[in-house]
Amino acid sequence: MPSIPTLKLNDGNEIPMLSYGFGTANFLGEYDDISAKTVMAIKNGYYHLDCAEVYPNESAVGAGIKLSGVPREQLFVTTKVNGSKNQDVNAALDASLKRLGLDYVDLYLVHVPFSAGSPEGLQDIWRQVEAAQATGKVKSIGVSNFEKDDLEIIFKTARIIPAINQIEYHPYYQHDDLINFSRKHNIATAAYSSLAAITAARPGPVDETYAELAKKYSVTESVIGLKWCLDQGLVTITTSASEQRLQGYINGLFEFKLTPEEIEKIAQLGKQKHYQGVGVAFMSSKFGNYKTGVGAP
Repeated sequence: MPSIPTLKLNDGNEIPMLSYGFGTANFLGEYDDISAKTVMAIKNGYYHLDCAEVYPNESAVGAGIKLSGVPREQLFVTTKVNGSKNQDVNAALDASLKRLGLDYVDLYLVHVPFSAGSPEGLQDIWRQVEAAQATGKVKSIGVSNFEKDDLEIIFKTARIIPAINQIEYHPYYQHDDLINFSRKHNIATAAYSSLAAITAARPGPVDETYAELAKKYSVTESVIGLKWCLDQGLVTITTSASEQRLQGYINGLFEFKLTPEEIEKIAQLGKQKHYQGVGVAFMSSKFGNYKTGVGAP
């Protein structure tokens, strides 16, 4: 089984570039099902597991980690704090650790920037995340769903620059300016919903090119979709209930590279269509969005 390459973050820690995610399709999964999927993912080499407190499945993931028998130090576990108004981050972290059955997480992210009530509220959330890292219960800290202006808000008071920004990213939702800005500040990018052009937004302008490249490289179109993100240097999150599909990803992804021309072709075709998933809208409705005037329920 090929090993998954890692990316060095700005704090010196290394993150596996392919992750198994427990949002989206796994969001409302049954306890035993999520636990079994965790074991399946780990068994097939997916040692980077992506969780969040808002996903009601951290306990099941923790049970799967224990059942897998893989030593904790070999795993890379990400979870997220909601980042809601006046949230006690340390209490949220302790609750996540208890559910996961862990003493620490490798990466702790602020899930959204807009539910903190105000720019000052967001700065306070980030200050608390920095303090959480100082306790040793968190190895690396970062953000999720942040735009350039959100990063600039926390830059004003931050002692520590985020290690990574996890965003929705696929051909129909590209963030060129944001990714370039992040690179300028040595912030890595992680891509979720990386297969949306296949799983949620068909038909679309990249379909034919995905099919052509899949044939050229003797892989599935999903491998092409994931590879488009990986070959741009992005940590890439995926998920599947199919062990065969997970094996196909890990066996196919690291056997070839897309050419710069192929990466650019997909990017240009993707700009002909816009698709955004429901993640940001869901978090806005649940915790409020001060940027759009949506109050918390």
